[in-house]
Amino acid sequence: MSLGLSAIDHVVVLMLENRSFDHLLGYLYHGSGNVSPSGAAFEGLTGSESCPGPDGKPVTVYPITPSTADAYFMPGADPGEGFQKANNQLFGTPSPAPGAAPTMSGFVTDYAQAIKDNQAKKWYVVPGTAPSWIMGCYAPETLPVLSALARGFAVCDHWFSSVPTETMPNRAFTCAGTSQGHMDDVTKSFTVPSIFGLLGQHGVPWKIYGYNKSPLTRLNFPDTQRAPAANIGLFTDFQADAAAGRLPAFAFLEPSWSSTGNSQHPNYSMAAGEQLILDTYRAVASGPGWAKTLLILTYDEHGGCYDHVPPPSGATPPDSTPGEFGFDFTRFGPRVPTVLVSPLIPAGTVFRVAAGTTPLDHTSILATVERRWNLPPLTRRDAAAPDVGAVLTLSAPRTDDPLAGVTAPAAPPVPAALAAQPSHLAQVRDELAARFEPGSASS
Repeated sequence: MSLGLSAIDHVVVLMLENRSFDHLLGYLYHGSGNVSPSGAAFEGLTGSESCPGPDGKPVTVYPITPSTADAYFMPGADPGEGFQKANNQLFGTPSPAPGAAPTMSGFVTDYAQAIKDNQAKKWYVVPGTAPSWIMGCYAPETLPVLSALARGFAVCDHWFSSVPTETMPNRAFTCAGTSQGHMDDVTKSFTVPSIFGLLGQHGVPWKIYGYNKSPLTRLNFPDTQRAPAANIGLFTDFQADAAAGRLPAFAFLEPSWSSTGNSQHPNYSMAAGEQLILDTYRAVASGPGWAKTLLILTYDEHGGCYDHVPPPSGATPPDSTPGEFGFDFTRFGPRVPTVLVSPLIPAGTVFRVAAGTTPLDHTSILATVERRWNLPPLTRRDAAAPDVGAVLTLSAPRTDDPLAGVTAPAAPPVPAALAAQPSHLAQVRDELAARFEPGSASS
């Protein structure tokens, strides 16, 4: 265990939905030539990155500013998700040749089809949404909370989703180190041990917090389905636990899944998610356990949003389960925004592991928890994953507040047509609740 991790008694994870690194943080240090104030190189946007559009002409990235129309509902529609859509975006084809290098060139053409698919399904699409909107990436001032945390603590510019596909497989990797070969959201629950059960077996406290409903994650694994009620709470319970010094060793937070909620799933409100991030930070930073807390803020997958960095190969397959679509689990998914927050982290940190080594991915959360509390790995993937202990370099906790005076953007009204649209993950939660908790689907 690194000296850094030994200083931590609480790991808190807030995992939001379906945004890529460039889409949320690519412009973070654009004004300083992609160098942080500490002098660290940052793999952000230059502003010249582009993808060909449906007509073959290049479509260049551009900043989403607070004055951009519908800024907080960008990119306007739900981009393509899933393994084949991700291949389209990364390779320009749903079936890349074995060993092919991602060209990161298919985002605009895939999004053009996604807009049509949204309209055919009668999903809400922001009026005027165009294929070029997928190249919109948020300027720091448009996301003041996320940007202040990324600048005020550590941003991971080489943190990859575990698999190049959608939500449920990536959340399974985050909590269990495997998706058991599954590569889409058709499979909604898994039959393997999770980090929560592993912690419980070793007497280490843990808790899963839903936002305003019993959490989806509780329903995903046998050991969480059987867990005592004391291991499950809501966001108000998280705030109370943080304030009272009762945070468990490992706390896993979910957003509200509804289309009017704060998950930041495209095309739900980014502003509502900014408020959730701020509320989460304030809860831990104002609690008595702050000096010994590491908050990890991340996103489960890129959700079809643009990123310019090709995901690496060389991932360790978690087990011998054959993958759906012929996938062999040796390739990571696209970059996702990840920010590490602790008073033991210097401001302006850009955290990544050494080039040529196994990169950070969602199983780095597992590796961090396992190594802090001396637990065995769940699978070969988390056994091979680097932990984040090396980011905790200060010998004494900072006493400043990088978010002093920062407020979340005012959330614009959610359009009625979007509010009326069922949320996929809310439906998944309710389906599993009906299966595993009869009579509690609305709890």
